[in-house]
Amino acid sequence: MTGPARGKPRSKSTTAADNEPEEALFQRTMAGVQPLKKKRSLKSKPPLRANAGVAKPKASPKTARGPGPQPSLPRVRTPEPAPLSADGFAGVDRRTIERMRRGKLPIDARLDLHGSYQDAAQAELNAFISSCAATGCRTVLVITGKGPVSEGGGVLRRRLPDWLNLPACRPHVLAFAAARPEHGGGGAFYVLLRRRRDARA
Repeated sequence: MTGPARGKPRSKSTTAADNEPEEALFQRTMAGVQPLKKKRSLKSKPPLRANAGVAKPKASPKTARGPGPQPSLPRVRTPEPAPLSADGFAGVDRRTIERMRRGKLPIDARLDLHGSYQDAAQAELNAFISSCAATGCRTVLVITGKGPVSEGGGVLRRRLPDWLNLPACRPHVLAFAAARPEHGGGGAFYVLLRRRRDARA
């Protein structure tokens, strides 16, 4: 008595493929297959750092030059020249003053304001002094007229010292004095101007 069948019996029939070696089988199977084109190998890139790709802020011009703005230094104001008078000659040597008072300095230019209105006379004086200073004149004569004695002299004669002390004339003027009789006496003035490029008398 035979025992119960244990599953299907193995078939003894085999194909040619069963006896063919695996390598030969693989070659025959892959005979018609063409290999894929190789892609260009990408060069390996260095690993990105944690802060890579984040643009660094450019330094502002102030930071590039150094610390913040420096405190500005106080401006040194040029002292204004002292007021002039017919008797004050500060900053001018005595010999020059004495020669001017005696009418011994050469007169380089003359301005006659006699009979002019105040506004016109002042404008003419400003232009005259500025022009003479620019051309290098040293001593000029300004004629104002004497005016009525009862009124203390003419208006132009009284106003001339004030006009010579105003900003339009004062930077150019060193001194002034009443003229000698041969040059107009009490109705005219010598005006001493600064030398060009030299403030000393």
